[in-house]
Amino acid sequence: MRLSRRTTAVAAIAGAAAFALIATGCSSGGGSTSSTEPITLTVTTFGTMGLDGLYKQYEKDHKNITIKATNIDTGGNAQTDWQTKQAAGSGLPDVQAVEEGWLSKVMQVSDSFVDLTKYGADKSAADWVSWKVKQVTDSKKRIIGYGTDIGPEGLCYNGKLLADAGLPSDRDAVAAAFGGKDASWDKFFELGKQYHAKTGKAWYDQSGFVWNAMVNQLPEGYYTKDGKLNVEGNAKLQALWTQLADGAKAGLSSNQSQWDWGKGKAFVDGSFATFVCPGWMLGVVKGQVESAGGSSASGWDFADVFPGGAANWGGSFLTVPTTSKHPAEAAALAAWLTSAKQEAASFQAAGTFPSVVAAQSDAGVTGSSALTKFFNEAPVGTILASRAKGVVAQYKGPDDSTIQEQVFGPSIKEIDSGKADGATAWTHAMTLLKQLVVNK
Repeated sequence: MRLSRRTTAVAAIAGAAAFALIATGCSSGGGSTSSTEPITLTVTTFGTMGLDGLYKQYEKDHKNITIKATNIDTGGNAQTDWQTKQAAGSGLPDVQAVEEGWLSKVMQVSDSFVDLTKYGADKSAADWVSWKVKQVTDSKKRIIGYGTDIGPEGLCYNGKLLADAGLPSDRDAVAAAFGGKDASWDKFFELGKQYHAKTGKAWYDQSGFVWNAMVNQLPEGYYTKDGKLNVEGNAKLQALWTQLADGAKAGLSSNQSQWDWGKGKAFVDGSFATFVCPGWMLGVVKGQVESAGGSSASGWDFADVFPGGAANWGGSFLTVPTTSKHPAEAAALAAWLTSAKQEAASFQAAGTFPSVVAAQSDAGVTGSSALTKFFNEAPVGTILASRAKGVVAQYKGPDDSTIQEQVFGPSIKEIDSGKADGATAWTHAMTLLKQLVVNK
């Protein structure tokens, strides 16, 4: 869940799950322990991972274990926290959540994480989507993480705003308007210009998330599949950037601050009408709307369509640093939190779409939830399952997050604010690339 901010409380955990797993250390992923010694396990997560409500259940089922959890607001700040403690060789938790965007940095020091095959991870690897396991398997065939979620993307939109502008608002009609299976960014920006012409208002909140989605759809993003930097001179990236800059120039961006939105106000005052939504972002939208005094009546909906086709944004893992004094117990907790039943519960809480295959068809995912009710009764789990078809996570290099946030971040602000045109902003980004990545 790249850079996701915690904005919503964990919802009630789903009751009966379609896949009954024993709620102990024995679960998908293995790693049980029979120790009765009083133990405190520390856990560091970030954003809206939907795990908080599960800790009490685990403590209830394991009387000797106390969980001390820390949640950091964004994935970027969590990366900084991890890197600082990793460099110091101390202060790391027993269970460390790792985000896809900085996983490559983790894999560079994979020996500093527990090999979870010692606790059965290899025996249950087939429980996860295959590429999820591959991401955390190092050159020595060590598996260092249990997968939490993946990030298939759909389109969040405000049906009331679209209807007022004379555009389709029913979710099936919205999907068709964007091109259905042939949805494209060309169509996205075309509809945005129509909306802006009729309302004078922005189409999306800011260009950063749109840019991230565009880049994630490419077979190769900021890095090639073999790990080579792939930005400067990349014609595909430059073409997308030009399209993005043209959209901002046409007034389609609301120029919001990422992860701010005026404490949710922009989600309820009509500042923008569409929002790119991987599963985990649904909880963010709901939390923002409610923090600004809105509700399901505010008009937000979720459509089974995404410009440019299938895309994955984010996804996390639970790892166990070798500094843990209780690696067996930590591995057992991480395995339990990422079992089918618990991933279905996490989805109910935050919309984090499971990476465990069995959980994807669990009633807790496909059925009604607080998110379903908020998004105009949209079948969010079914939609995300549809959006997940064909998704394979793009390779993320060691400085992927730095490039997204610190290289392109300032240039995105330039095109959104009108301080620079697309070509000038791209040049500025290439200068930062050389300073922060190439010549660091």
